[in-house]
Amino acid sequence: MANKNWIQGAISKPGSFSAKAKKAGESTSEYANKVLKKGSKASAKTKKQAVLAKTLSKMRKKKGA
Repeated sequence: MANKNWIQGAISKPGSFSAKAKKAGESTSEYANKVLKKGSKASAKTKKQAVLAKTLSKMRKKKGA
């Protein structure tokens, strides 16, 4: 059985990815797509944050539906 609190362990610095997106002048989803594009020069940490942001946004959509 999967750990119910995996999100708490996955988010080490809450708001850091959102801050990066805001600094770039984009929404978190737009910034995540940009970071994950082939040839992106973003750091590995930022790419992992982008993947997590996309995953969490999918979870949010399912919950609200």
